[in-house]
Amino acid sequence: MHKVLIPALLLLALGACETVKGAGQDIQAGGAVVSREAAHTQAQM
Repeated sequence: MHKVLIPALLLLALGACETVKGAGQDIQAGGAVVSREAAHTQAQM
């Protein structure tokens, strides 16, 4: 049973890491847009 359980848990852990990594990249891209727009607005003042 351990021969099946351990690899399955490892695959789930790797999948979770990729999901968190993707979410982090999306949040970072969103932050870049906000920063760019803030700089643009400030330059127009």
